[in-house]
Amino acid sequence: MTDTVIAAKDVGRVYPSESGAVHALRDVNFEVKRGEFVALRGRSGSGKTTLLNCLGGLDNPTSGFIWIQGVDISTMEEVERTRWRRESIGFVFQQMGLLHSFSAYENLELMARLGNVPRRDRRRRIHETLEKVDLLDYHDHRPYEMSGGQQQRIAIARALVTEPDLILADEPSSELDSDTTHNVLAALQEFVRDKGLSILLSSHDPIVDDYADRIISLRDGQIDDAVG
Repeated sequence: MTDTVIAAKDVGRVYPSESGAVHALRDVNFEVKRGEFVALRGRSGSGKTTLLNCLGGLDNPTSGFIWIQGVDISTMEEVERTRWRRESIGFVFQQMGLLHSFSAYENLELMARLGNVPRRDRRRRIHETLEKVDLLDYHDHRPYEMSGGQQQRIAIARALVTEPDLILADEPSSELDSDTTHNVLAALQEFVRDKGLSILLSSHDPIVDDYADRIISLRDGQIDDAVG
């Protein structure tokens, strides 16, 4: 098993527009190792979301290559890529996408089913994950019965319940106050240390720097600077 979880080589993404081609990404090169918590920093419009979507197989780069655990994901058929996303990648979005008619437990259970977590392990896995984000007592609450910070922690738990190799998080703390942001980032950091998974988290919030092992800065679709 390779120690390199993400390898991006000369990745570019161009979108057509009426005013001409928009270069969302330009020759992006970087790696993320197993067990790393990497922060992707940059202003709005810098290309962070586009890059995360390409890494997660939700979008395709116009040029370059992306390897996830040594596999070129561009070679996957769509059915294979969908299964791979469910089982190997955990997504945390700014818009949390929780099912509001489902309880916290049921939101995690659905993801566990989609991620092919064995039936015999689901209940234990869900309870352990909720406990990690300090929301086990809210297992029967629906999202509208919880605060924004609690909902985001449920979204993180949902991404983690399948024990993926990689978490891709797009501005997960943008709507949270600083105390809740610290709690969310601490929970993610603990999963990195306990499970050895890798996290690439985009943010413009400097609080993230206190938790990340490494920072990659993106500006105008290009890597501007990397701090180890």
